[in-house]
Amino acid sequence: MSAAAPAPRGLPPFDPARLDLADPYPAYRRYRETDPVHAVRPVGGARGPTTWYVFRYAEVARVLARREFGRVSPATGGTAPLPPGYAVLREVVENWLVFLDPPRHTSLRALIAPALGPGPVDALRPLVGRIARRLVDRLAERETVDVVADFAAPFPLLVISGVLGVPEERQAWFREQALDLQRAGGARLDRSGEGMARAERAATELSTYFRRELELRRGPGNDRGDLLSALVRAAGAHPALSPAEQSATCIHLLTAGHETTTGLLAKAVLALLTRPRLLGELHADPGLLPGAVDEFLRHDPPVQMVTRWAQRDTALAGHAIRRGDRVVSVLGSANRDPERFADPERLDVRREAVRHCGFGLGIHYCAGAGLARAEAEAGLAALLEGLPALRPGARPRVEARYAPDWVFHGPERLTVTVPGSPALGA
Repeated sequence: MSAAAPAPRGLPPFDPARLDLADPYPAYRRYRETDPVHAVRPVGGARGPTTWYVFRYAEVARVLARREFGRVSPATGGTAPLPPGYAVLREVVENWLVFLDPPRHTSLRALIAPALGPGPVDALRPLVGRIARRLVDRLAERETVDVVADFAAPFPLLVISGVLGVPEERQAWFREQALDLQRAGGARLDRSGEGMARAERAATELSTYFRRELELRRGPGNDRGDLLSALVRAAGAHPALSPAEQSATCIHLLTAGHETTTGLLAKAVLALLTRPRLLGELHADPGLLPGAVDEFLRHDPPVQMVTRWAQRDTALAGHAIRRGDRVVSVLGSANRDPERFADPERLDVRREAVRHCGFGLGIHYCAGAGLARAEAEAGLAALLEGLPALRPGARPRVEARYAPDWVFHGPERLTVTVPGSPALGA
């Protein structure tokens, strides 16, 4: 972040790089209570827009829901601040649904939303449950488990691979490509020649893979009943859906469809490991799991911040926002706003966490929210039943290391050790 003018009311300019990755919430609270729409302005002759950090639920909801705040910067016409070159990477990212504004967003979302609706998700629940149980069965007799590497990362990736209709044996390759893509944006931005080159290679390889798979599904008799086939059908009915948009949509579903669920599951497990009473509640009544998933999302969402750009001059909580300003909605803060949620710091799985921001709000509300909920419910159910560290009475040693990322936020490593764990199942 460039040098910035002093913040009003005695607060330093907000800087995500200075936050405690594992617990940013005390800092959020200070800004939410003192300067809830907080400006970080360039100084010393530096050029560029003002960045506004928005901490209260009311203003976050407005930014996410109103058309005067969009995903495309009116100054640059783009969504991601990519350096020159990297043509394939730019084409992929700028065709992602999450980075589009209407009317392109409206038409593309209408094509993919039916495949991720309640009916298709309900049909997937048995498969999702089987994948979760199979992964947990491999962990049941181990003293030490990395919840991220051994479960939370591969599980949603296996699910979204199945939804897309791609083979399970490509799972490790898919994750490697997805992580390389993240070097091109967000808090993991790596502008070094090697980092950007790896992101460009990942975009190229994934684009080539999905274009080939989509082509295999064209023509009579080639429909495989998966999401790739649904995209092919949609493209046939809507010729404006270009090959670039089709392959970019597949890549977006692959990346966004597993990283957020990985964070949700890892942080939910970490919360349970540190709250024996809450763990006991879920063991005693597994029927609480659907509501618990929403409460985990509210209390510690896997996406902490999202960016919009002011499309015109407007006002927000009495502040003049200029066209082209960057507006960052701090979802983790909005979800703990006491004006919206009673006793918001408490993790209460019996709470009705209505309209939390964990999946966003407005037209960019997560298209895969239903699938993510199904994955989280099945994953936590399997872990509660089979992971030694989550059995009643276990006292595991826990080590968590967070990735330096506020977009895909959560532990990149979560190691739990239960000495002599096989004996627990005897």
